[in-house]
Amino acid sequence: MHAILRRAAMMAALGAAAVTSAYGQNWPTQPIRWIVPYPAGGGSDVVARTVASSLEKSLGQTIVVENRPGAGTIIGATAIAQAAPNGDMVGTADSGTLAYNPSLYAKLSYDPAKFTYIGGLAKLPLLLAVNANSPYKTVADVLAAARATPGKLTVASAGSGSPHHLALELFKQRAGVDMLHVPYKGAAPAIQDLLGGQVDMMFIDLAAGLPNVKAGKLRVLAAATPQRLALLPDVPTMAEQGVTDFTAYAWQGVVGPAGLPDGVVKKLSADLQKTLAQPEVAGKLQDMGVIPMPMPPAEFKAYAEQERAMWAGVIKKANIKLE
Repeated sequence: MHAILRRAAMMAALGAAAVTSAYGQNWPTQPIRWIVPYPAGGGSDVVARTVASSLEKSLGQTIVVENRPGAGTIIGATAIAQAAPNGDMVGTADSGTLAYNPSLYAKLSYDPAKFTYIGGLAKLPLLLAVNANSPYKTVADVLAAARATPGKLTVASAGSGSPHHLALELFKQRAGVDMLHVPYKGAAPAIQDLLGGQVDMMFIDLAAGLPNVKAGKLRVLAAATPQRLALLPDVPTMAEQGVTDFTAYAWQGVVGPAGLPDGVVKKLSADLQKTLAQPEVAGKLQDMGVIPMPMPPAEFKAYAEQERAMWAGVIKKANIKLE
């Protein structure tokens, strides 16, 4: 009797696997909705649309990018988490969604561990920048001023809990200095005030800051990256400027709701990685200051978990809490 039951269970499992595999082979049968948890026209939106326009050719199906901004990506993330697990809806999940929010908020309407991780998408290097007329020429200048007048230097960000803000907190912790955080509603107004001299400095992401850097309106003191950037080869890394163990990116990947069929995940992940490797797509992203980050599902999930653990420590030490 037990042998019969075991055989029945095995056959059922094989049948389910066959259905999942067949579903993956036939998928997609209708347009795919790609949720972006930010407004249209921003960096995350442009990345998604750039990749989607190429990805839909290999998938043979239209990808409709939908913007669901608000609440620190929580609105968009919740929409993805609550979608039917059939591959008809996936979306962008970034460092905020997967790494910061679990520590920033007491309660979340989604669980980052329960997403189906599909693959890495892109990362945006973070840079410490001042305006062109600033007296600060090096990180050493900034540290000297911060130590001489603790809490006086003003540092803009795109908002509390943003990658720019958390890069500042990591900088303060690694360098042992106190600086005043000035949050804005988005990177654009923060950069505008940085250009106007209303704030002393900002950790900008390369994509948002590159036009003003190229125009000579912003001076980049250091990159929070392990190596120098190809687009800014003359800019030293933080380690070269004496601040060690300091790496900070804003990064993005693609996730779906829990329980996506394996066949769908394999097909979408493989096509996503191929798309990011295409010279035309990679070139467009790199020209924007975005580094393609192709990763298979397991690697992307492990990366997100590692980032979540690292930033949890930074957030706890800085005592940042959002509602």
